[in-house]
Amino acid sequence: MKPSILAAIILSPLLAFCQQPNKQNQMKDKAFPVQKSEKEWKEILDSDQFRVLRLKGTERPHTSEYNMHYEDGIYSCAGCKAPLFASDSKFDAHCGWPSFDKPVSDTVVVEVPDNSHGMRRTEILCANCGGHLGHVFPDGPKETTGMRYCINGVALDFEDR
Repeated sequence: MKPSILAAIILSPLLAFCQQPNKQNQMKDKAFPVQKSEKEWKEILDSDQFRVLRLKGTERPHTSEYNMHYEDGIYSCAGCKAPLFASDSKFDAHCGWPSFDKPVSDTVVVEVPDNSHGMRRTEILCANCGGHLGHVFPDGPKETTGMRYCINGVALDFEDR
């Protein structure tokens, strides 16, 4: 068999895979209800919040004021103030970031496949502004949902009930 034919046979599945629409890239074009320019986001967020919420960064583990915070209330998006998680869904996952077993409703977060950094994960975005919150994993408390929403604390605000 000619080398060019063999190469075409080997490479065609790879090329087909690369040409498939990437859901993560499609989310960049999604119109979220809250729309702001980069300049507007920089005016309302501090530098850490901007890096996490708008640039998909991650805060260092065990640095969030909300990691071991167990007051009764609602955690909301630091970017747009949309309610995201209730304190009764928070638990200590020993991972270094605030963890919850469920959002306040199924409509407040958007799940997006994240294959960055050589890992397969599910990214969590605020459904209201598109801000990066963290990731969700299927290793949460078995007695509740079994899910662990691992959230960057700088992406959250808290309001007492």
